[in-house]
Amino acid sequence: MKINIRKSKAKHAKKTGYRTRQKTKGGRKTNRRQRARHGRI
Repeated sequence: MKINIRKSKAKHAKKTGYRTRQKTKGGRKTNRRQRARHGRI
């Protein structure tokens, strides 16, 4: 039987969240792209 792994929201946010993205040049580019698509994020 396959084990169901429950992802921690906090851990995921720490790795891929807005603040983390802001720390790198590529991440800031991503945030800018998201802002263009969705308005303020």
